[in-house]
Amino acid sequence: MNVFCVLQMLHKEWANYGACYKYQPMDLIRKYFGEKIGLYFAWLGVYTQLLIPASALGVAVFLYGCLTVDTNVPSQEMCDEHLNFTMCPLCDRVCDYWQLSSICSTARASYLFDNHATVGFAIFMSLWAAVFLEHWKRRQRCLQHSWDLTGMEDDEVRKNELRPAYEDFLLKKQEKKAKKKKKEESLSWTDRLPGYCINISSILLMVGVTFSAVSGVILYRIIVFAVMSMNPDHEAKANVRVTVTTTAVIINLLVVLVLDEIYGAIAAWITEVTLTKKRSSFLLKSMNAFAPVFYVAFFKGRFAGHPGDYVYVFKDFRMEECSPGGCLIEVCIQLGIIMLGKQLIQNNVFEIAIPYVYTHIHTCKVFPVDKDSKREPQRWDLDYNLEPYEGLSPEYMEMVIQYGFVTLFVASFPLAPVFALLNNVIEIRLDAAKFVTEIRRPDAVSAKEIGIWYNILSGISKFAVITNAFVISFTSEFIPRMVYQYLYSETGTMHGYTNHTLAYFNTSNFKPGTAPHDTDFDRQLRICRYKDYRDPPWSPESYQLSKQYWSVLAARLAFVIFFQVSLY
Repeated sequence: MNVFCVLQMLHKEWANYGACYKYQPMDLIRKYFGEKIGLYFAWLGVYTQLLIPASALGVAVFLYGCLTVDTNVPSQEMCDEHLNFTMCPLCDRVCDYWQLSSICSTARASYLFDNHATVGFAIFMSLWAAVFLEHWKRRQRCLQHSWDLTGMEDDEVRKNELRPAYEDFLLKKQEKKAKKKKKEESLSWTDRLPGYCINISSILLMVGVTFSAVSGVILYRIIVFAVMSMNPDHEAKANVRVTVTTTAVIINLLVVLVLDEIYGAIAAWITEVTLTKKRSSFLLKSMNAFAPVFYVAFFKGRFAGHPGDYVYVFKDFRMEECSPGGCLIEVCIQLGIIMLGKQLIQNNVFEIAIPYVYTHIHTCKVFPVDKDSKREPQRWDLDYNLEPYEGLSPEYMEMVIQYGFVTLFVASFPLAPVFALLNNVIEIRLDAAKFVTEIRRPDAVSAKEIGIWYNILSGISKFAVITNAFVISFTSEFIPRMVYQYLYSETGTMHGYTNHTLAYFNTSNFKPGTAPHDTDFDRQLRICRYKDYRDPPWSPESYQLSKQYWSVLAARLAFVIFFQVSLY
């Protein structure tokens, strides 16, 4: 079968959305593109295939939450107007007291993702990640045997992984220094020292930019929350938290997309200047994608203080707090919007629109319309007009970051595997169409494995066990609910849980100028509630952390240890 026939077969059986239900023709991909690209698509196929059971269980967890939300006692108590929980103001001076029942919808939505089944799903996904890696190793061995790659030497593999510019530099350096027959594949430390300095300083600068962007969005949330809380409309006040969270996440998404492109360009520039072997901006792009989610999951509300002793930013704006229902629903919103937006925008804009525009413009420049010309462009002319091949790093990076979203925070968003599966079914055919019709055919390169990307996947899988343990322990309400039910509940049920988790504050203890200036509540109101475990104002140790707090903290730490030990 000649090359043109192979290309036609790939276009028909692979780069076609109508073939989504078919297995990929791996032998044809390897024959036309080489083993390195063949291994990438084989890995992507295995990853997508194993997302099916994870997606099914994630949907089951979500449906369980939908079916049992009406029987969940804590959310029922938060929605019960007769319990009359009067909460402390959300901001100083201009914010009024408010009723806990006003966030009923948020409490019910939070339970859809924060229920007993979520814990089991997090354990399943931790085991799933290990099974996926082992299954890929088995599949990779089978391909190595069928493609006759078992005899490849490690030196040959490392040679194929070198960038052409780096290899060319080695040749020139070799000719100038000594006339040796064998090419050196390493530089001395004196050659590498300037490059290391530039690399490290640039990475530190970009890390600072990432944290600055996250801090800027945090300030946006704090300031906009305070401004919107001044709105006299009670319905608007009830939706302040959701509005601020959603708009902040959209801003985060735009920042992530812009910084991704900037980091990619900077990584390419650093690679050329420092003459490193490979180009990689994974550290910067992964930190850029995950930092906003990490903040909401593990830091938001931890340092806000309590009524009478709040922590302030710029002396006027209080640090933002989690809602009485917890921060898990905000993590879910953050993860869902960033993950879906990143996939949709990157797939539609960066992988379809930009290559199409590039090819169209390049074709017009190289082959302008000439009515008198009788020569039609040949196949090699048309191929030359296509976008240059830039390697597999962007493809791997996109999928590995998605893998991080699926595994690292799956305890807060069980539907993440479903959206990843839907994306990947399209992504395989999208990448296939891009390789077949939109980029120049790359030189075939042999490879035994997917290289450093396996180590990155393994590291993410291990780190996912830690993050999911902390999400369940410190972000969700699972541990506080269990502690209350088995230690503090008089009936052994969840009745009274909401009252148990709300501390008391004497309104006469507000600092001067921080009490509500104008209120619709009784001006003689002396007690308001807030989410925390602290001793009441009539206690000898008023507003100090209570015994319940230390019991819950001990249970949380014990669960983290148990989760780690049971899965390692």
